[in-house]
Amino acid sequence: MIDHVRDLLSVREATDRLLAAVSTLDNAAVTEPSRLPGWSRGHVLAHLARNADALVNVLEGRPMYVSADARDADIARDAPRGLREQVEDVHDTAEGFQRLGAVDADWSRTVELRNGVTDSASRVPFRRLAEVELHHVDLGIGYELEDLPEEFTFREIDFLAERFGGHKDVPSIALVTDSGRVWSRADGFGTGNWTTGGGADGGPLAVRGRPADLLGWLCGRREGTALTVDGGLLPALPPL
Repeated sequence: MIDHVRDLLSVREATDRLLAAVSTLDNAAVTEPSRLPGWSRGHVLAHLARNADALVNVLEGRPMYVSADARDADIARDAPRGLREQVEDVHDTAEGFQRLGAVDADWSRTVELRNGVTDSASRVPFRRLAEVELHHVDLGIGYELEDLPEEFTFREIDFLAERFGGHKDVPSIALVTDSGRVWSRADGFGTGNWTTGGGADGGPLAVRGRPADLLGWLCGRREGTALTVDGGLLPALPPL
């Protein structure tokens, strides 16, 4: 069950971790490449700040971004800033998101994100949590997928598996951790494998590995070379 209040607390904790780590850098380090192709660390930090603003727009009923081009232009504009400006912007916009999250509202309402995607307002804090946690990894400053909180890792695997579920280009896949831990869409962690339910004939492919490696593959941060597959080859996943 989604608990937006708890997720907002997790967002604050994740943001604090990120800001503490980033604050140890210097101006030169901010200009260095991140792990995202074509983006410096400054691009990642600028994106995190603008994403907080964008999610405020979503919760207040406005378009998430004016346009895709405007989103990209804002990130490109803010990426070259020095460390102090980057840290202050991420901090201040994060606080703005938290303040709005504390306002009494109908969290069951449907909101619209990018590209016509809709979701419950109650899931927006978790979406922000994913942005903060995964982009902390993308900065390449010592925070790895293995360092993510276990609860977040499992929830994000579940979220991404649901996104790929039923996709015509994704075969039926069962996700299994190396310890045998599995997911159930209905009630959290269950006793059967979580299956994406794609369009392949026959039974699902069992994709096995450590939670960090499963998450890395699903979110495009790892190629999946550390995973094993029962019943076939590791499929290529479409872009998120």
